[in-house]
Amino acid sequence: MENVVLVVHLLLALSLIGVVLLQRSEGGGLGIGGGGGGSQGGRPAATALGKVTWGLAALFICTSIALTILSAQSANDASVVDGDGLLPPAAENTDAPSAGDSLLPPSVDTPADEPLVPDAD
Repeated sequence: MENVVLVVHLLLALSLIGVVLLQRSEGGGLGIGGGGGGSQGGRPAATALGKVTWGLAALFICTSIALTILSAQSANDASVVDGDGLLPPAAENTDAPSAGDSLLPPSVDTPADEPLVPDAD
């Protein structure tokens, strides 16, 4: 269910971006210098593209809330601050090599029974 809502949410986001980019610029970024005398004092009439934008924005908010609710239901009570509470329990491995075993192959001049120790130089 969460995946379906997430896919719808992503499609809505892409659609909303596309619809906003299709709209005609009204000039005067952020409403600064929008000008016009007293005859244009009110809001312009809503276009069909503007109504689609508002509808997509409302659906986007609804899917955001739905995703928040769905993720809260599936979340566990472990805190990120606790740290170890989020890690899976470590499996005990009995096949672990001992401290004397080396992962490097023995050198040619070293006898097989002598442990391999790196030189300090």
